[in-house]
Amino acid sequence: MAETAVNLVIQHLVPLLIQEAQLLKGIHEEVAGIKREMEMIQSFLKDADTRAEKDGTSNVAKTWIKQVREEAYHIEDVIDEYILHFAKQPHKRRRRFHFLQNISHITINLKPQHVIASEIQGINKILDGIRKSGERYGFNTIGKRLSSSDTKSVTWHDPRVTSLFLDESEVVGIENPKAELIEKLVEGPSKCMVISVVGIGGLGKTTLVKKVYDNEKVTTHFDCHAWITVSQSYKMEELLRDMINQFYKSRKEFAPREIDIMKETSLIKVLKQYLRELRYVVIFDDLWHTEFWRYIKCGFPENDKGNRIIITTRSEDVAPSDKESIYYHVYKLPPLSSEKALELFYRKAFQREEGHCPPDFIELSRAIVGRCEGLPLAIVAIGGILSTKEKVLHEWHKFHNSLSSELESNPHLINITKILSLSYHDLPYKLKACFLYFGMFPEDYFINCARLIRLWIAEGFVKEKQGLTLEEVAQDYLKELIHRSLVQVEMVDSRGKIRSCRVHDMLREVILSRSEELNFCLVSIQNYSSFDKIARRLSIQNNANAPLQSITSSQTRSILIFGVDEVPKSFLEICFSNFKLMKTMDFEGAPIDYIPKEVGNLFHLRYLSLRDTKVQILPKSIGELHNLETLDLKRSLVSELPAEISGLCKLQYLGAYIENFDTEFSIDSRRGVKIHSGIGCLQSLQKLVKIEANNAAFITELGSLRRLRKFEITNLKRENGMDLCTALEKMSHLQALTINGTSEEEVLELQMMSSPLPLLQSLGLYGRLEKLPEWIPKHKTIVRICLFWSRLMDDPLMVLQALPNLMILRIYDGYIGEQLHIEGGGFQKLKWLGLQNLEGFNRLTIDEGALPLLETISIGPCPQLTEVPYSIHHLKCLKYLIFYDMPTEFVLTLQPNEGPDFWKVTHVPSVLFWYKIQGLRHKSYKLGDPELLDRLRR
Repeated sequence: MAETAVNLVIQHLVPLLIQEAQLLKGIHEEVAGIKREMEMIQSFLKDADTRAEKDGTSNVAKTWIKQVREEAYHIEDVIDEYILHFAKQPHKRRRRFHFLQNISHITINLKPQHVIASEIQGINKILDGIRKSGERYGFNTIGKRLSSSDTKSVTWHDPRVTSLFLDESEVVGIENPKAELIEKLVEGPSKCMVISVVGIGGLGKTTLVKKVYDNEKVTTHFDCHAWITVSQSYKMEELLRDMINQFYKSRKEFAPREIDIMKETSLIKVLKQYLRELRYVVIFDDLWHTEFWRYIKCGFPENDKGNRIIITTRSEDVAPSDKESIYYHVYKLPPLSSEKALELFYRKAFQREEGHCPPDFIELSRAIVGRCEGLPLAIVAIGGILSTKEKVLHEWHKFHNSLSSELESNPHLINITKILSLSYHDLPYKLKACFLYFGMFPEDYFINCARLIRLWIAEGFVKEKQGLTLEEVAQDYLKELIHRSLVQVEMVDSRGKIRSCRVHDMLREVILSRSEELNFCLVSIQNYSSFDKIARRLSIQNNANAPLQSITSSQTRSILIFGVDEVPKSFLEICFSNFKLMKTMDFEGAPIDYIPKEVGNLFHLRYLSLRDTKVQILPKSIGELHNLETLDLKRSLVSELPAEISGLCKLQYLGAYIENFDTEFSIDSRRGVKIHSGIGCLQSLQKLVKIEANNAAFITELGSLRRLRKFEITNLKRENGMDLCTALEKMSHLQALTINGTSEEEVLELQMMSSPLPLLQSLGLYGRLEKLPEWIPKHKTIVRICLFWSRLMDDPLMVLQALPNLMILRIYDGYIGEQLHIEGGGFQKLKWLGLQNLEGFNRLTIDEGALPLLETISIGPCPQLTEVPYSIHHLKCLKYLIFYDMPTEFVLTLQPNEGPDFWKVTHVPSVLFWYKIQGLRHKSYKLGDPELLDRLRR
């Protein structure tokens, strides 16, 4: 996105020049002029990108916009090359550190003088030439209508119109949602209910609701009805008139003629008056804007007659929230199941065969339908095309292999990209680059949300917002994309936090077509030797035979590597030597075992991930990366960080630990890294995971890290506990804290915290506790607690069950007593409870009224526990009951048919038994599994 490059001009160049203007006489006006030009370019590019997205944009216009965009990239290059040039001047090395901490505080002269100003003047001359050439083609400003001489006029018929007229026999897989919606319409409360059907474009929302709307149960239940298609552009007066006319017509009446000349306020009065004594149902199809519902709802009277309103929308944010009223419901329409998707495909692709798929085509049909991921729009369109092709496997294979290009070029598939692209066009400008960035990830790839957010920040896509960190702003961006049905949630933890996400394959195809058009990213370098374009962002997704060392573009800013079998050392060396302006390097999971010392050359680098690599040592030159914000070393083999790490004054995220789950689970299964003194210099740190507690002086230095939000420390000795408490009290922003002792037997001396951490949400204590620290129950904000190897003598549940927001509690070898008791009213919000490795534990008592929201219980190994608690059948929300390495007698009591305690768990959807194989590797069995019974009877 070119606007990002222009933003860099405004954010970095202008403060630099303004500071220079205070020191160098005679350039104040020149600096002001440059600033005005940059702001104009920023607005210009936004408008240009908008024009490029509209139907009918001419090829000349696209070429012209592309030239403007390339000049914006040139601006970014000019600035970054200048800053790099300045940073390499040895005689100014001392001043360089100050420069990087705050670019606006530079107190040196430009060399050569006004170099930036002269470069931008040259760019402005080029832009002036582009504008003049544009005038020759009939457009002199972005706001004027472009000449249509080079525009292809293609009439597009919205397929959503035909979905209103589909025969019942043409619709597949809507039986259950249809029945559910009909029930909500004709049954339930007398109050007006609003039901929002939400889902990605092409999912069949309109088709479903139309079948519900036309159902005889519905039409006979209501006195009057109306179907209103809203869409992205609507006129409220026309919409209100249409609705009034439909209501009258449904009762075989004529609407007053006066409504033809009425304004909005009068129309709402007429509508409200007419509906006052009637039971009505109205459909608002294809809503895009939140203000529509806020305005239109005042036209519907509440008369306790069981009125119903259905909304279809792609955006959950547009739908009236079920948090606002108990009469508002959000129904998230799921994609078609694999079985139903195949049925629909067979009907469309094998029409002459009456929906019967020849055996030779079954496997290939499944592969094609798999690409559609249950999206009826894509299944129908692709099936329709294949119905016109000869039933020759070779032809079908060719179509399947070229599906991506077919979606771009085949006129019969234009509906797919058109419908899905509407959601992209509706995005606010700040989210478009974030959404397109999903194209950097492979197909069907589950993306770690934290990783994605840090990449967005490093790329400069996230704008600052007062009172929030950039990470918090980016989280809001992701939530909005999810609510707009553009991003799918793949995994949510017990706290409701989204952990991983992905995009639908069809949306990914839309992204890739736009990314290539915008020169935004290169998805694959499989044939890079024949690729002659310049890519600013590279996504290396396979290890092709083409020589990777041929990638030498100095304009490349980002590299992400996925699933390659080999990364040649020559590539690494050239990568770190040639990409002088690199800002993002993500090598997560790449087969590399070292980082060249030339990494220190990447002065602009903001993000470096070596997670899940075999890298063991970081070169000392890492300390030269003064712009680095993220350093991810998790699950690498780096055990010690060089002292030079203290020079990374902008570092916000430092994650590092070594993991070994092949051996028995212990406190050392995840080991932290050593950091030398100087940790206090990293005052921009917000997340620090996991470091070893070296000594008392080191721990005291931690008190300087007052911006920390997440902090994990290992190898804490008992005598250093008081110093750590003192340091922690200074971390007022801390939200997540994990403390590990030197061993399972090391006592954690943590009683000295005088006041609670005001924002603490997650706490993990790994080591002996002589008693539960008194400050823990004071943390009313806490949602997660883990107590490992605590070996408490007193029942910790008696204290913890009063915490009002606790959602996750895991106790592993944390209690040496025999009985645990959860009183009525205890743990009102707890969703996940783990009681593990409790050797003496033989009885769990759960009073009625406790644990009303509990979804998961994980128990074991607990060799003395002989039966499941009697009151477990009161836990109505329980979804998972998991037992680890429990005694044979205990497991047999729960089996169907023969187990006396089976009745206690019949209401639990999933009961699992896990048995250790090696280290932390387990094998699971379901309740009643014959293989489990065989194991138990051996």
